[in-house]
Amino acid sequence: MKAKDVEILQLKTSTHQHTMAKEAAETREMQAAIAALTEQRDRQAAHRDGLRRQLGDTQRDIEVRQTAQRDYARQQEAQSRFNLPELDFWVTTLGLRIEGAGRDDRLKFVYALVDERDWDREAWFELCTASRDYEVRHTRPKLDRAKVDRLVDRLNESRELVVLLKGMRELFVEAMKA
Repeated sequence: MKAKDVEILQLKTSTHQHTMAKEAAETREMQAAIAALTEQRDRQAAHRDGLRRQLGDTQRDIEVRQTAQRDYARQQEAQSRFNLPELDFWVTTLGLRIEGAGRDDRLKFVYALVDERDWDREAWFELCTASRDYEVRHTRPKLDRAKVDRLVDRLNESRELVVLLKGMRELFVEAMKA
C-alpha cells in the first residue's frame, strides 16, 4: 500500500512538475509577448509624437503663408484702386485697348486715335510675356526694329509698362505721319 502511495505521489509530483514547467513556459511566452507589445506601443507613441510635431510645424507654416497671402491680397487691393483710373485714362484719352493675342503668354495692345487723317485707323503691337524679359513680336504698321528694341530694353530695366506704352504710341504716331 505504501509502495502504491509512493508511486501515486511520484506520479502526482511528476504531473505537478510538468504542469509547473508548462506554466513557466507560458509565463515566459506571455512576458515576451508583453515586452513585444510594449516595444510596439512605444514605437507607435514615438511615431505619433513625431507626426504631431510635423503637423504643428505644417500648421505654423500654413498660418505664415496665409498671413503673407492676406498681406499680399491687401496690397493688391490697395493697388487696384490706382489701376482702374490709370487704365481708364489710357482707354479714354489715348484710345488704347488691351486684348488677348490668342496665346496665354501674349498681350495685344491696340491704339486708336494715332492717325490724324483717319481717327478710326488702328495700330497695334504684341507683347510676349513668356520669359522674364519682355519682347515685342509683331507690330502693325511696321516700325523701326531698333527703336522698338530700345523701348523694350528700357521696359525690361525699369519693369514699368507705362514706358513702353508711351514710347510705342509715339512710334505709331511717327509712322502714321510718314
